Amino acid sequence: MTTRPALEVADVFRAHGASYLQTYGQSLSHQQKRVMRAIQLCRTAELGGHIDRCDNCGHQIVSYNSCRNRHCPKCQSLARARWLERRKQELLPVPYFHVVFTVPEWIADVALQNRQVVYDILFRAATETLRRIAADPKHLGADIGFLAILHTWGQNLLHHPHIHCVVPGGGMSPDGDRWISCPNGFFLPVRVLSRLFRRLFLSRLRRAYDEGTLAFHGELLRLAEPREFAAHLGSLRRKEWVVYAKEPFGGPAQVLEYLGRYTHRVAISNSRLLRMDGDRLAFRWKDYRRDNQHGVMTLHVHEFMRRFLMHVLPPGFVRIRHCGLFGNRHRKERLARCRELLGVPDPASTAATFVRDWREFHQALTGIPLDSCPLCTVGKMVREGDLPAQRSLYPIPVLLADSS
Repeated sequence: MTTRPALEVADVFRAHGASYLQTYGQSLSHQQKRVMRAIQLCRTAELGGHIDRCDNCGHQIVSYNSCRNRHCPKCQSLARARWLERRKQELLPVPYFHVVFTVPEWIADVALQNRQVVYDILFRAATETLRRIAADPKHLGADIGFLAILHTWGQNLLHHPHIHCVVPGGGMSPDGDRWISCPNGFFLPVRVLSRLFRRLFLSRLRRAYDEGTLAFHGELLRLAEPREFAAHLGSLRRKEWVVYAKEPFGGPAQVLEYLGRYTHRVAISNSRLLRMDGDRLAFRWKDYRRDNQHGVMTLHVHEFMRRFLMHVLPPGFVRIRHCGLFGNRHRKERLARCRELLGVPDPASTAATFVRDWREFHQALTGIPLDSCPLCTVGKMVREGDLPAQRSLYPIPVLLADSS
């Protein structure tokens, strides 16, 4: 049985969520309030649950339902496992590269007030950059496919939007008749990628401004003035933007390990939380600007919640995307064609891998049966009955129900 961390994000929201809403609720979106509520109630009697009893010794376990919110630190493990099982069947026997696109701090500030628009621009600019440079005969001359994953945070929980791309080292020729491999472990020149990414991103951002789809508030209100906005864009065109490519992965197993760490991650995991003393919260973090130096950061609980909620995505926003050659519509057929060109067989059908019951899936994945009695280890845990949802344990002020 897995042990519960000493401190969880849910504990912070349960202890201080009401006071945070009383103070800052008017500035939160409806979606952020929904996330707060979901995390507070996850695996509590509020959501109902069920009772299992051992058929040998009578030991009883009460299990409460999960909130299944994609921002909840406790609800990602099974979703990640199911997703990775599907991706395992799609990996090609070629080296994979990791390319990261990030934006200057001023763009991050604009994105914070225009999440849907700017995050979408970030995806589109990164995708088009990779595909255009890869298709250029001076570089690779191939049609490529890849996974793109949006992260919006840094280790200190501040807003730092960037795109992680996991790219096979090669692609199909324009006529689709051969596989073109990257030479000598080199993918694409990062300076070329950086400059095209900058141009495409700023062009799309300018178009969004002209179409009136960007909004500015507070300290950014001055950007509503066209001359001010144009001046900022001009300064950004003169800066070097950060795009970097990491060393290629050693093989499909390393790709899966990487994806498992990055795909369903939330802003901070429960394992990084250290202690909460009154209204102060301490957590572990890594300072990338100081050679990945590890340290402990202490924040007021309200500031911690503000930073956490900063990374709540717009409703329905897709943060993991299949791009280029492996876009959703024709991914199966194109993967089959790539394997044919590489001379490798299609993997066995995965239909039998996906079982209905989450306990069976967990056992198939880890080899650990969850229905064994943890007390006597001989009997099986059998569901005895369901528990109805209870009346609210963590009352939220009326602010939660507003239409913001």
